[in-house]
Amino acid sequence: MDFSSDVLSYDERAIMSLRTLYRQFGYTQYKMSRFEEYGLYAENKAFLSSGDIATFTGPGGRLMALRPDVTLSIVKNTRDDGELKKLCYNEYIYRPGGNEYKERMQVGLECIGDIDIALIAEVLMLAQRSLKLLGDCSRLDVSHMGYLSGLLQSREMTSGQRAELLRRISEKNVPELRKLCAQYHLDGDFCDRITAMAALQGPYGEVIAKLRRISVNDETEAALRELEELQGFLTLLEADSEVSFDFSIVNDLSYYSGIIFQGYIEGIPVKVLSGGRYDNLLRKFGKNSGAIGFAIYLDLLERRAPAGKMINIALPKGRIGEKAYAIFSASGYECPGLVEDSRRLVFESPESGVRYFWVKPSDVAIYVERGVADIGVAGKDILLEYTPDVYELLDLGIGKCRMCVAAENGFADDQERTLRVATKFPVIARSYYQREGREIDVIKLNGSIELAPVLGLSDVIVDIVETGSTLRENNLEPIGTIVDISARLISNKASYRFCHEAISGLCEKIAAQTNADKA
Repeated sequence: MDFSSDVLSYDERAIMSLRTLYRQFGYTQYKMSRFEEYGLYAENKAFLSSGDIATFTGPGGRLMALRPDVTLSIVKNTRDDGELKKLCYNEYIYRPGGNEYKERMQVGLECIGDIDIALIAEVLMLAQRSLKLLGDCSRLDVSHMGYLSGLLQSREMTSGQRAELLRRISEKNVPELRKLCAQYHLDGDFCDRITAMAALQGPYGEVIAKLRRISVNDETEAALRELEELQGFLTLLEADSEVSFDFSIVNDLSYYSGIIFQGYIEGIPVKVLSGGRYDNLLRKFGKNSGAIGFAIYLDLLERRAPAGKMINIALPKGRIGEKAYAIFSASGYECPGLVEDSRRLVFESPESGVRYFWVKPSDVAIYVERGVADIGVAGKDILLEYTPDVYELLDLGIGKCRMCVAAENGFADDQERTLRVATKFPVIARSYYQREGREIDVIKLNGSIELAPVLGLSDVIVDIVETGSTLRENNLEPIGTIVDISARLISNKASYRFCHEAISGLCEKIAAQTNADKA
C-alpha cells in the first residue's frame, strides 16, 4: 500500500506500512498508558537497555514512571489464559539520550501464549520484512541463548564470571576471553569452544556445522535441534536466505531463553531492531505462557548515511597513533600523505581502500560507535571507562602500560574509614573497589593526579603507569595493578556486518603483522 509523502511524515508512513504488514498475519493493535508505577521497571532493570528511568509523583503519592519500554507493560497487563495473543504496537518510550530524556517511537510486535517453532519462524520473517520496508540493504542476525547457556553451564563458575564472559563474547573479544578462561582456571577445551562460538558468524550452512563440533551437552543439542527445525520453516517462508547467524549476540540469561536476534540497515551505525524469546520474563510475573517479539526504533533511521567505498579508520593523535599507522602501513594499508608534516586531519588512499583521520585519543571510540569510523585504535583504558558498544577485535600490542592504584610511600590503608580515591577513571576505580568490597569516595580530577595524595586531597590515586618515574618523583609508589593496558583495534558493529569481508581481511593482515613484529 502506498502512503503519500505529501500527507504523511516518514515516521507516519513507516508506522502505517509496518502496521499493515503485521495485520496481514493476524496481529491486533495494542494501546497502553504512557505511565506505569515505578516498581514495574525498578524490579526489572536488567531487562531494560538503560537503568535510567524518568519518574514523577502521581496521585496519592505513588511513584510513577514515564514508560521506558513497551514489552514490560504488555507482559504485565496480558492475561495468562492459555490463548495465543498476537499483538502489535506503535508507542512512544522515554529513555536518556546525552544529558536529557528523549521521546522515541518504538514499533513492534509480541506473541504471548503457546509458542511453537512455526510461530518463531513467522516472527523472524516479519522482522526481516520490516527491515526491508525501512531500508534497501538490511541484515537480520540470529543467535540462541539456550546454546550459550548450555556451553556456560558445562563448567562451574560464578554468576559474575559468566557475566564477564558474556560481555567479552558480545565484543567478539577473543584475546580477553582467553585471558578470562585462564584467570578463572577454565580448561583449554572449554576455552577453545567459547572463543570459537564468539567468532561464529555467517549463513546457516556454515554456522551449523561448527556449532555441532563445539556442542557439549543436552542443552546445546536441544538448541541445535531447534535451529535446524527453524531453518526448515524459514525455507518454507522463503526467508532463509535473508537470515544470518551471529553468536556474539547475547542477552540477559535471566530473561531470554531461546532465539534472540538483531536487525541492521546499511548506513545506520547501530541496530535498529532487537528481539527474542523471553519466557523467563513471564515466569517473573508468575505466568506460564511463552513469549517472543521484537521492537524497532524509528528515530534511529534519521541517522542514515550513504554507504562509503572506503574503510574509515580513526587514529589517536600522538605517539600511539603513529605506531598504529606503521602497523597498518606495513600490512598493506599505506597512505603516503599521512606521514607528511601537515595540519590536515583527513587522508585518503583509494589504492589501499582506506581513509584515515586523526582524532583525540579519548574520542576514537565515539567516532567508531557512532559509525563515522568503521574501525579505530583505542586504548583499553578508554574502552573500560566508557564501555562503548563496539567490537574489540585485536590487541595491537602497542602503548603498553598498567592501570594502577598508587599511594605515598609507606601508606597503610585504614579499613574502618572510607578510602578517598582521586582519578581520571571513576568507572574503572569504582568497579575495582566494588570487587574488593571496599567503600570509597571517588574524587574526579582531569590532570596532575599525583598531587592529590601529596596535598591531602586523597588517600590513593588510580591512574595509568608506564615507567613509574612520575610517581617516584612525587614520593608515590604503585600498591596494586588493576589491569594491563594496550591499544586495541575496535570496529563499529554495523560496519562489521556490512563490510565484513573488507574488515575481516584487514584484521587478518594486521594480526599477521603484529605477530611478525613480536617475533
